[in-house]
Formats: sequence, structure tokens, C-alpha cells
Amino acid sequence: EAGDLIPADLRISEAAKLQADESALTGESLPTRKQIEPVPEESTLLERPNIAYGGTALTRGSGAGLVVASGMNTEIGKIFAQVSAAKPQHTPLELRLDALGRRLVWVVLAMTAILAGLSILMGRDAAQSIEVAIALSVAAIPEGLPIVATIALARGMWRMAQRNALATRLSAVETLGATGIILTDKTGTLTENRMTVSSILLADEDVQFDVSSPGNTHSEVLQRLLGRAALCCNASLGSGANGEDSTGDPTELALLVAAAAAGMDRSALTTATPELREEPFDAQSKRMATIHRDDGNYFCAVKGAPESVLPLCNRERESQGPRDLDETGRAAWLDRAAVLAGEGLRTLAIAEGSLSDVHSSPYENLTLLGIVGMEDPAREGIREAIDQCRAAGVDVVMVTGDHAATAASIAEDTGILDTPGETAIDGRGLQKLFDANATNKILSTRVFARVTPEQKLRLIETHQNSGRIVAMTGDGVNDAPALKKADIGVAMGIRGTAVAREAAAMVLQDDEFRTIVAAIREGRAIFANIRKFAVYLMSCNISEVLVVTLATLAGAPLPLLPLQILFLILVTDVFPALARGVGAGAPGAMEEPPRPATERVLTRRHWVLIGLFGALISAVVLAAMAVAIWLLEAGHDEAVTVSFLTLALAQMWHVFSMREDSSRWLRNEITGNPWIWVALPLCAALLLLAVYVPPLAAVLSLAPPGLDSWVLVLVASLLPVVFAPALRRLAQYLDKD
Repeated sequence: EAGDLIPADLRISEAAKLQADESALTGESLPTRKQIEPVPEESTLLERPNIAYGGTALTRGSGAGLVVASGMNTEIGKIFAQVSAAKPQHTPLELRLDALGRRLVWVVLAMTAILAGLSILMGRDAAQSIEVAIALSVAAIPEGLPIVATIALARGMWRMAQRNALATRLSAVETLGATGIILTDKTGTLTENRMTVSSILLADEDVQFDVSSPGNTHSEVLQRLLGRAALCCNASLGSGANGEDSTGDPTELALLVAAAAAGMDRSALTTATPELREEPFDAQSKRMATIHRDDGNYFCAVKGAPESVLPLCNRERESQGPRDLDETGRAAWLDRAAVLAGEGLRTLAIAEGSLSDVHSSPYENLTLLGIVGMEDPAREGIREAIDQCRAAGVDVVMVTGDHAATAASIAEDTGILDTPGETAIDGRGLQKLFDANATNKILSTRVFARVTPEQKLRLIETHQNSGRIVAMTGDGVNDAPALKKADIGVAMGIRGTAVAREAAAMVLQDDEFRTIVAAIREGRAIFANIRKFAVYLMSCNISEVLVVTLATLAGAPLPLLPLQILFLILVTDVFPALARGVGAGAPGAMEEPPRPATERVLTRRHWVLIGLFGALISAVVLAAMAVAIWLLEAGHDEAVTVSFLTLALAQMWHVFSMREDSSRWLRNEITGNPWIWVALPLCAALLLLAVYVPPLAAVLSLAPPGLDSWVLVLVASLLPVVFAPALRRLAQYLDKD
């Protein structure tokens, strides 16, 4: 009976006004009316009204059936099996960081052995040579990368949570930033998930109806139509501000809301004209009727599909009163209804008739009042969000369980379909494309309707095989396998099932598509921060290696000692890098296309840039040490201190070179990051302590420099920042070659 949860898959044998909410299983937004008649054997899951599926709920009527599947053999059980079999993909960031780490390990091991050997061959002390080589191997590994990546992702997760997007794992934040295509559900994600009366066809006018400002409701015919539609209902409109306690079929609720907007309450109507009996909705005839008493007279209110109600009408009501309706007139009404249906609206014809007694048939000699068009309207701002995705190079594809015409209409309203001639492909058409291996057609189609869970999995796999990062939105049990299979599954938090939320990597607390767009922007900023941090850290580390290597090859004194190298790792490699990693990112993140799925954290251009930055920093350090020795006649410890401080300050200022090429010198994402202005003074204070606190200076073999040495250090350390724009342009030129 109504309200029961169906325990197993049932072949229905008895049905009295039976309806079931199957949205969690099929994605269909409206309750499904059940029947006992057989259907063709090849019918899909969405085309079996004679089956009641386990795990769904009855919303109306009563019935009986024979159990045909239970447990894991039910349709919902098969979906659970698919969820178990679908293996979550490793995220792009995880794969890239792993690949970078593997490459660096072998490079550093080879570098350590070569450097130690060269130093010993140049006649240096073997023990010191090995110590320096080990210290440099530690310096060469960007050990802060996993830490900064984790902090950047965690901070991004926190910012996204403030935007109503909850990530269930850290790496999902960045993955959404790399997304090249979003496969999105329709109902509740792109639309409001509520039926609304939007158009009403009367005999002598077409009314664009808005429930927030119903407009021409003083029309007698319109008032009569809305009143009869409210009477011919079994739904109950709630008293809450948003109708939270409303019950019944969404279509009937939409009619009650429209009547209420015109000042008519169903309870008051039924008090004035009590309902005596009902002819329940029949799936075959597609209509229903209620019989009422008005003083000593009887009348009926009828609603149903236009093609079912119109043949019963021999009159139509216009503003001057009823007039005869012939076959030509009925055909004209059907044409007008077809126009509404082509716009994706659900149509219902409303009629009335006079009866001689309460037992008379309500389906004879009816007067047509009009045809109502209802829609599940697109969410506010959804077109702008899809336009932002398109500008960012992210394709949006609708994958829904609803009808193709409805899906195509919403796709046009939201901007998903923007090319004349584009249409939706239903589940049967999609299966034919799979069978024919028509990959190009599948990849170019933007709307899929009446899609099964298995087809969603194949659709995701097809896009993944084309080299794209796929995000999938969903809310029902039927979406769970696809949510798990996608590179990032996004579940709805308000109307989503627990199974969908468990399978997803991200949950939208507001069910808003716009939240996904905000998450993409955040994900792109996070990856850009991680990439900038890696460039910063690697160029600083390369400069330390080059300084020691070049001095060793030249037979010059060591510009850095092992403990000094380790001190630099603790100071300059940590705080500025952490500050850079948690920045907000560049404002133009959504103006670039998504990264290719195979693109590494550091591309060829970035490695060239790392080499150029590292070479420039090492050159100014060695030059500063040479000037200290030859021009300032500094002693060994003071000269080493000059090289140490020059390298430390150059690495600190180097963080300002990590801005975007298009940003300004003084106002950019670096100077606007408050954490930078916390990190730099902290680093400067630690360096002063290392130089001027005698115990620490003795351990690090540092000597307090004079005024001329400080001037040399400051001038030399600022040179890399001055020449950074030229190096970026040079790296871009070399990368093109």
C-alpha cells in the first residue's frame, strides 16, 4: 500500500491507482504509474511499468505482485554489485607526484655519487666530501612537497566546504580542477526539482503563468480551469513556506500551487462543492475524474493527457461562454499541445461536464477548459555557470533518466545545447552507438536521456579512454557505480541517497551546479600553487647543488658547509614555500583550458625555468663570494657567511618570482598573500640569529659581516628577482624550440 517500501522485485498482478517513486533507481523525476499488462521482452529498466522494484517506495494506491528477484538478484542489488566491482581511479595528482618522486630519487642518487667522487679527486678531505654530498642530496629532494601539497589541498577543502562542497578525500579537490568534462544529472542539479505551471492554453488566448505573480487570473475561464484542476486532485498542499509538508503527485501539487496563486484553496473548494466519488487515474486511458455536488446539481472535473481528454469534448469554453468543438477544433488543440510538449513541458487537458446524477459517466459530453503546461524550471544562474565552464574549456554533458524531449528542452534553456539541430540520444540510441563503436558520435553528443546504470559506466569509460578527466554528478542508487568509476564523483547532499554519497568523492550540500564551478576554480588554483611551489623549491635546491658543484670543479673554497645547507633547508625551503602553497591562486584560473590528463606536475618549460633560476641564483652567490674575497678582502669565515646569506636571501626573494607572467609587479597573487609577509620576516629573524648568536654561529661556522658585506649581500640577492621576467620569457622561447 501507499507508503510501503517494496522489499523485492515484483511482477505486479493487481494494481489500484498504483504509483511508485523510482527516482533513486531510475533517475525519473516523476512517480511511475504501475500496470499489470505485459511489456515487450526487450524493454529496458525504465520501460517496465509492470515491475515494482525492491528498494523503491509506493506513493499512491495499492497492489499485489509475485516476487521475481530478491537480494543481490534485484535491480538495486545488481547496482550494488557494480559499485563493488567499480574500482576508484588514482587521481591525477597522486600519479603525477609519484612519477616526480621516482624520477628525483634516481637523479639524486647519481648526483650524490658523482659529486662525492669529484670532490675527492680534486683533493678535498674524503670525510668532508661525503658529508657535503649527503647534505646536498638532502637539499636536492623537495621533502616539503608532500607537506605543502597536503596543506594546500586541506586548505582548499576548507574553502570549498564554505562554498557547500564537501570533499571526502583531499586529492579530489585538485582532481576537479583538472576536469575536462562534467556528466551531470538534470533533475535537481540543473533544475529546481519541482513541477511548476508555466503555460496555460485557453480557447481564445495563451497565458504565460507565473506562480509568483500569476497575472491575468481575473479571467473567468482561467479561474474556472484552475478551480476544476484543484478539485480533480488527490494531493495535499502543505502550509510550510516552501511546501515541505506537501504530499502527493508532483503534477497535482503544481496544479494546487497554481490555484493557490490565483486565490483558490482546495479545501474551501471541496467544502463548497463536496466530492462524491472519484474515477481513478487509469494508465491505459491516461485520465481521471472527480464527481461533485453543487447545491442540487452534479458536475465532474476531468484531467488527463490531451489526446485522451480531447476526444471526449464536444464543446470548449471561451470568454463569451461555451461553443461547439468539432474534429477540426480538436486537431487544432492537439497541435497547440504538441508545441508545449516540444518545449519540454508536461501537458494536461482540463475539462468539466454536467451530470444528471452521481452515478453518470464523467467521460461524456465534456467542455474543454484548456491545456496546462508544466515544467521543472532550470535553476537560477545555471546558464551563467555553464558558460563559465565552456570558457574554461570544460564540456558539460547531460545524462538523465528523464524523457528525451524534456532533457533536450532543459539543455537548450541552460545552454548545454547551443547549436541548431542538436538533439538528445536516448538509451536505445546510445546502445546502438556502443554496439557500432561510434566513439566520435558518443564523445560529441551533449544530451543522453533514459540512460541505464550500465550505460553510464560505459559512457564514463569512453570519455576516460579519450584522455579526459571525468566528473560525474548523481543522486540515486543507480548513479553509485558511475560516481565511483568517474575520476571524481559528485553526489547531491540534499536529495542524494546514502549510497550515492558514500560512492562519491565530493558532496554538494546545496545540490547547486554552480558549486561545482566554484570547486573547479578552487582545484585549478590549488594545482597552480603546488606547481609554483615545486618550481620554487626545485630551483632553490638546484642553486645549492650548483653552488657547491661549480666551486668544487673550479677548485675554489666551499661556499657552503654541510650544516649550513641543512639550516637553509629548514628555513628558506619551508616557510616561504608553505606560504606560497596556501595562496588563493591567480584570478585567471578559469580562462585557461583544463590540463591534459597526462601532463606532469613539472613540464619541460618548468624544468627549463628551474635550471635557469638555479643557475642565476648560484651565479650571484659565487660572484658575491668572489667579490668578498678579492675586493673586500674578507676572511674565509666571512666570505662563506656572505655566500650563505646571499643564497638565503636570494631564495627568500625568489618567492616573488613565482607570480603569473600576466600579473603586475607590485599587485599580484604573491604580494596579496598575507602568509608571505609572515614567512619572510620569520626567515629573516632566523638568519640574523644564525649570524649574531655566538653559539649558533659557531656551530654553523658563520662570522658577523661588516656593513660593506651586508650591502653586497642585499644587492646580489635581489638580482635574481630583477632578471626573473626575462628568464621566464627565455624559458618560454626555449620550450617552443
